[in-house]
Amino acid sequence: MAIIKEFKEFAMRGNVVDLAVGVIIGAAFGKIVASLVADVIMPPIGYITGGVDFADKKIVLKEADPAHKILENAIHYGNFINAIIQFLIVAFCIFIVVKGINSLKKEEAPAPAADPVPTKEEVLLTEIRDLLAKKA
Repeated sequence: MAIIKEFKEFAMRGNVVDLAVGVIIGAAFGKIVASLVADVIMPPIGYITGGVDFADKKIVLKEADPAHKILENAIHYGNFINAIIQFLIVAFCIFIVVKGINSLKKEEAPAPAADPVPTKEEVLLTEIRDLLAKKA
């Protein structure tokens, strides 16, 4: 029973819950970015490059042989290019979000408080201290 209680305390800590929410939102955001790259960004790039679709780009190491049931062996570098573009978009979006959050956090630093006016007792004690320092 103690281990269940410890686990409950661990799972209900703010950091763990925040992390779980972040992971879930990150996974959903990853799908959005993948769609953005595949459906919005890559078609114009393909158009500019003369109809090149990076996803289909590959270096064939061994041709497929259907008669012998051998599958094609290839390096799909086009998928790698798409993954790099997705990473750059995600990194840029995260940069923009963090920059926005940091700008919200930045508040003007409060002006340093002026030294309070010393009380009569403090003034008297200061004078006594100075007199004692002169005698010694």
